[in-house]
Amino acid sequence: MVVTTRAAWAVLVGAVLLVWWPSTGTVALWGLAVAVLAAVDVSLAPSPRGLGLERTGPAQVRLGETVPTDLFVTNPGRRGVSGVLRDAWPPSTGASPDRHPLRVPAGERVRVRTWLRPTRRGDRLADRVTVRTLGPLGLAGRQHSTVVPGGMRVLHPFPSRRHLPSRLSRLREIDGRSAVRRRGHGTEFDSLRDYVEGDDVRSIDWRATARRRSVVVRTWQPEQHRHVVIVVDTSRTSAGRVGDVPRLDAAMDAALLMTALASRAHDRVDVVAGDQVVRVRVGGSADRGTLLADVVSALAPVDASLLEADWAALVSGLIGRGHHRALVVLLTPLEPAAVEEGLFPVLPALVSRHRVVVASVSDPAVTALRLARDTAQDAYAAAAAERTAAQRRRVGEALERMGVDVIDADADALPPRLADHYLRLKSDGLL
Repeated sequence: MVVTTRAAWAVLVGAVLLVWWPSTGTVALWGLAVAVLAAVDVSLAPSPRGLGLERTGPAQVRLGETVPTDLFVTNPGRRGVSGVLRDAWPPSTGASPDRHPLRVPAGERVRVRTWLRPTRRGDRLADRVTVRTLGPLGLAGRQHSTVVPGGMRVLHPFPSRRHLPSRLSRLREIDGRSAVRRRGHGTEFDSLRDYVEGDDVRSIDWRATARRRSVVVRTWQPEQHRHVVIVVDTSRTSAGRVGDVPRLDAAMDAALLMTALASRAHDRVDVVAGDQVVRVRVGGSADRGTLLADVVSALAPVDASLLEADWAALVSGLIGRGHHRALVVLLTPLEPAAVEEGLFPVLPALVSRHRVVVASVSDPAVTALRLARDTAQDAYAAAAAERTAAQRRRVGEALERMGVDVIDADADALPPRLADHYLRLKSDGLL
């Protein structure tokens, strides 16, 4: 049983009556009358337990998009139902509105729509659906909550996908699908053509030249079906926020652009995310056409953990036993303590067998603090920012001395810079 505000107003009317008939009997009589009317109202209210509830909605949605989810309410009884329905979702789904006026005629079915605009990645499950039916007087009614299964996976928005068309165009030039042919060490033979002025004499095919009695050169295209491993660090250093997004989300954005580009280049791509254990592993024999969608879906529920990264566990199981050289991209912050204690010990063995790139998301707020020196407080903040930047540079230089390529950029610039680095390695035959 539930009472409405109309019942509260009815009780207040009794308080007004005390002005003319100030007695305990008046209060008791009026209270009893309101209680009896409320009880009659409850008895006349239809039972919400007999309603049929069914939910439909999208299984996936990108972060920031607005999508509808519908509840279909069926009234199999002989009496119409009126009241209020509450479709409860977690606050991060941005459900609006969460309460709906409900009126279902006897034997009919109505649709109740709730709009969702998620503000966080991950799996979001619907809570209970509560239906409140009212009696004819509107003083009281009945209420019942039912679990109606429903949920959706909120995907990474992948804002860097706007850079994909331009990088694919460059990839087509590199791999020979356009008129441009690139030659370099570590490339695959493509075709023969006549020599033109400016060609490298080292590309002349002397046997073909002897047969055709004209100078012929070989053309080459970059090797395909290389192995690209992308490791996303989900440890405590990835939990901080850079601007309006978590550092982990910015790293995922770079991983998604790299995945899309490498898979289009016919390379084998493996994506790993973890800290002390591997939390996500996608790739290998996955279909190239669905690889990006699989990676986006797998990374959606992954959040940063307040744990140190175990780099030995992250890289040994996937590439430690491989016999072929791979491009290994480690997306991890350049935090001196974490890198020196966790990453440095495993890098020598990794660099000796693979091409390693460390990509880090920098914080533009640190750059802003370095430039602001108007007051004494600004000067102290600038000194701290300079010290932080110097430590990151020191770590980056140490990584480069070990043979690691280092890319340190803010959240918007990191994905295209990492993609450009991959294209440059592929063009030069260094994969």
